[in-house]
Amino acid sequence: MKLLESKVALLNRDKIKSRFIYHSVKRVFDFLAATCGLIILSPLMLVIAILIKIEDHGPVFYKQIRVGKNGKKFKMYKFRSMFVNADQMLEKLKEQSDVEGPMFKMKKDPRVTKIGHFIRKHSLDELPQFFNVIKGDMSLVGPRPPLPAEVAEYSGYDKQRLYVIPGCTGLWQATERNEVGFNEMVQLDIEYIKKADCLFDLWIIWKTIKVMVKPNGSY
Repeated sequence: MKLLESKVALLNRDKIKSRFIYHSVKRVFDFLAATCGLIILSPLMLVIAILIKIEDHGPVFYKQIRVGKNGKKFKMYKFRSMFVNADQMLEKLKEQSDVEGPMFKMKKDPRVTKIGHFIRKHSLDELPQFFNVIKGDMSLVGPRPPLPAEVAEYSGYDKQRLYVIPGCTGLWQATERNEVGFNEMVQLDIEYIKKADCLFDLWIIWKTIKVMVKPNGSY
């Protein structure tokens, strides 16, 4: 019964919009932290870029259209962790997804390259998203930005994830990660939106750093 009630409970959108101080502080922190992150981690990012290029001589970065706050679409950047023709291979693999719902996840995805397995396991493929944070398309912490095809299958409850700016990491990634399905992920995102404040964001960032060092089942 409790799960059913949580599925029909809607977030107060006006209350979320009214949190001007929190959102302003968060934006300043995001910009400064992402800029510092790019500077500090640039040697590591250079090494990753070289290894990706050496493996199959394909592009280093992967750009993908994602859906952000209020349904706004933007290009999200990642280090390429799959073969160049991965998108064309997806249609044949959809039935083998390890999670139910509109999100696709496959534990032994044949599209992932050798270096791709390593950078995905440690979430290093996400580092170029610092550029998205600086641009303002993303925040360091928030719900993961979904694909347009996923949003097309969203219920009204699921679309509440789009009330805030999406993040590089969030409550789902820092805790359960791939141990839960789509519905549980949405519930964790909504729980985050309800509880979001500066200290909670810092806690999630700290948990994410720990997960990058000691992965919690990412793939």
